[in-house]
Amino acid sequence: MDSMMMDMMSKDMMMPGMAELDMAMMQSCMDACSACEQACMVCSMQGMDCAPACMNCADMCNTMMRAMMRMQGMTPAAMMSMLDACIAMCAMCMDSCMMNADASPVCSMCADACKACMEACTAMRAAMM
Repeated sequence: MDSMMMDMMSKDMMMPGMAELDMAMMQSCMDACSACEQACMVCSMQGMDCAPACMNCADMCNTMMRAMMRMQGMTPAAMMSMLDACIAMCAMCMDSCMMNADASPVCSMCADACKACMEACTAMRAAMM
């Protein structure tokens, strides 16, 4: 998403009881979710035993991005819960993919994307507190 659109959105993306969100941090989190979703989709097509975790993680990352784009009606508690769920799903997928990382560069890449997404979601969550 380009910076002009993020600037326009920042005026409308206020959650009750919270200061204005850091749009650069939010963009970073959405980018990490997008990269993780894509890596998980590629990884899930390998037929490895991590495929179910990858598909679930891809779905969670996609849902997290959509929720961040549609902030109207989102409460801080709901957003924190969504971030917690995304972090947990990425951790599970990363652990699953790490078991195959030596045999599959795709699994290794997916695990790295999951870790980056966890870090971005954790930073976003910390900024909201």
